[in-house]
Amino acid sequence: MDLKLGGLARTTTPDGVYRVLRAAILDGTVPPGGQLRERDIAEDLGISRSPLREALTRLEEEGLIVRIPFRGAFVMEVSAQDVAEIASIRLLVEPYAAELALEALRGPERPRLTRTIEELHRATEQNDIPASIDAHLQFHRLFYEFSGHGVLRGLWAGWEAKLRLYLTVDHRSYNNLHDLAVEHERLAAVALEGDIDVFRRELAQHFQSALRAGTEDAGPA
Repeated sequence: MDLKLGGLARTTTPDGVYRVLRAAILDGTVPPGGQLRERDIAEDLGISRSPLREALTRLEEEGLIVRIPFRGAFVMEVSAQDVAEIASIRLLVEPYAAELALEALRGPERPRLTRTIEELHRATEQNDIPASIDAHLQFHRLFYEFSGHGVLRGLWAGWEAKLRLYLTVDHRSYNNLHDLAVEHERLAAVALEGDIDVFRRELAQHFQSALRAGTEDAGPA
């Protein structure tokens, strides 16, 4: 993978390097399976190996890359089947998480829900793929976070890295990324109304591409 980052940013801090590499992964500059060669990146950014390795460690902890001994660091790959299976389970449990979180999201945590929608609108209007992915995941995370249910929170934590990588492709598939913000604004409104059956139907529509991808990945029966 011939990754050139020098024209994108000049930074020497571990946090700055982390942000540059993370953005390159999330906007598709480095695709799933792509290699992050330390020597090339250090030369491109004009940095030493020390902050780069710190940045790679953070990306590994976040689940965005995997380090293979004697080979190097690679962007994690997620199959369409993985995403379809996660979506099928989310379709069952996320309405329950939303139901449990309803009191908090109608009350003290409503500003967080509103702020997340605003961040998603802003990111999609600016066609900022990494920021839109962060806001997208933050929106759904709120239901699990405020459900008060440890198992549901654990499920989300186990999915998030895979979902983040899937969304690097999914967000670029929208003809108008702003439609994504509109979808989530609708989901928020339905959730706050408390009609879980309608919320489940909206989720099913929202998850269509993920569920369909698993079928397509499997090929003809």
